[in-house]
Amino acid sequence: MEKKYSGVFIVLSTPFDERGEVDEAALRRHIRYMIDECEVHGIIPCGSTGEFAYLSEAERRRVVEVTIDEVNHKLPVIAGTAACSTREVIHNCATVRRLGADGVMIVPSYYGGLSQEELYVHFADIAQSTDLPIVLYNNTGTTHSDILPETVARLAEFDNIVAIKESTGVMQRVAEIMRRCGDRIEVLCGCDTLALEMFVMGVEGWIAAPANVAARQCVKLYRLAVEQKDFARAKEYYLKILPLFDLFEASGKYVQLAKAGLELLGRSIGKPRPPMLPPSEELQEKLKEILLVIQDV
Repeated sequence: MEKKYSGVFIVLSTPFDERGEVDEAALRRHIRYMIDECEVHGIIPCGSTGEFAYLSEAERRRVVEVTIDEVNHKLPVIAGTAACSTREVIHNCATVRRLGADGVMIVPSYYGGLSQEELYVHFADIAQSTDLPIVLYNNTGTTHSDILPETVARLAEFDNIVAIKESTGVMQRVAEIMRRCGDRIEVLCGCDTLALEMFVMGVEGWIAAPANVAARQCVKLYRLAVEQKDFARAKEYYLKILPLFDLFEASGKYVQLAKAGLELLGRSIGKPRPPMLPPSEELQEKLKEILLVIQDV
């Protein structure tokens, strides 16, 4: 199977203005910076770090619409279309298809915890409702559901279920999915603290939330490990930037740290939407120290 999603895909933070409304001008600036200055390989609006669960349907639609317009076919746009009900996900997929999205990324229902059969039926129904390429998003921390390798293998029978963002942090999952599915589905890195390990295993795509503040560094690591296959240099570089990924993962404050980091870097896109609050002063200080160290590497 030809790799559709090679490279670094940024899960865009959603900018808000002082009134707490979606800031379209800031969104466009953020996208242009990611493309022109950082040379990312793909854009994902309305993912978890984009606060999709805190946006209204109209806001999600507008964020995707603005993103597609600003990207202007330079890169693939994979829109987050997750919702709690299968019916609403299908509706969201139809909406972003009309807007011109190149694919969709879907995390399981984030309330309840689903059985393997419920997960299978959920994604099977979605796959049969759209012709868009689908990226499964296995995020057990937010959904309390785990798409097990055997279920991934069943879902890989659908031609338009093309990839899975694997975020459990269990490296064995990568090998098990590859063993069961062969080239029928593509594994994408969804655990930033295992990015290099996944690249060594043959993963070529990385869906990265910390790329909001370190896209250039993420792209450099990808080039060293995947394009150049220089694993010695990639390891040396990875260990330099790993503290940033560790901070994001250990705190679980992906939304908050991404926005605080952009503020520190002089590219402010506003605060998280309540009930989320900016990170603590202690976390912000740790983030500042790390960004100062890695900004020139």
